[in-house]
Amino acid sequence: MNLLKGVPRLASASLDLLFPPRCVGCDKDGQLLCSPCRASLSHLPPPYCLRCAQPISYGDTCQRCMASPLAIDGIRAPFLMEGAIREAVHRLKYYNLRTLAPLLGALLADSLISQAVPVTALVPVPLHRRRERQRGYNQACLLAREAGKSLGLPVIPHALSRIKDTSPQVKSPGAEERRANVRDAFRCLHPSLVEGMAVAVVDDVCTTGATLESCAMALKEAGAASVWGVTLAREPLSRSHGLLRGEPPSGV
Repeated sequence: MNLLKGVPRLASASLDLLFPPRCVGCDKDGQLLCSPCRASLSHLPPPYCLRCAQPISYGDTCQRCMASPLAIDGIRAPFLMEGAIREAVHRLKYYNLRTLAPLLGALLADSLISQAVPVTALVPVPLHRRRERQRGYNQACLLAREAGKSLGLPVIPHALSRIKDTSPQVKSPGAEERRANVRDAFRCLHPSLVEGMAVAVVDDVCTTGATLESCAMALKEAGAASVWGVTLAREPLSRSHGLLRGEPPSGV
């Protein structure tokens, strides 16, 4: 039995000898993310909105969250979507490099610990079944499962269903279009799975927070006590989207 358990490790080691992993940041042989590239990852710097994690220039809340508070309890992301983390996310999401999932899931777990996000279960953002069939996997689910292993938290992959086959968010040019694109796109088909729980919705990237917000609304309608959004990276919005609070007032 022990010999059989060791077969996958031997197979993986053999593949590494034949096809050594290459760093997604610098393309050097040896690791999927080498130590120098890991050290160079761009962390999300303060100040940022404590509600949606959008980088801002002053204060602790962006204009959008002051004007229209989100249903989600908060969004957290350890990195800015640039450099090696951008390449890693793209390789996982679009190029089937699923071997990145354990590494990226561990980084996500570290962020949940360091930021003390108060959750008791992880829920991945679901893909529509058509898109998941085309891709063959859901990258958010891979990240959630790996983070859950590191944290000892349960993962509830079927808590949410994507009931609308929306167009990819990257095709929506602005924040309002993105929110409209995913409005009512998710539903909790099994409320008993999340009722009374503190849930973290897991995704790879947050841009406007529209997808996480739509998921949070569905989970709270189903009875979740609290819902946080956690992603690997935050894509800073340009000032043209009108979400930044602006410069500090004169004299501050």
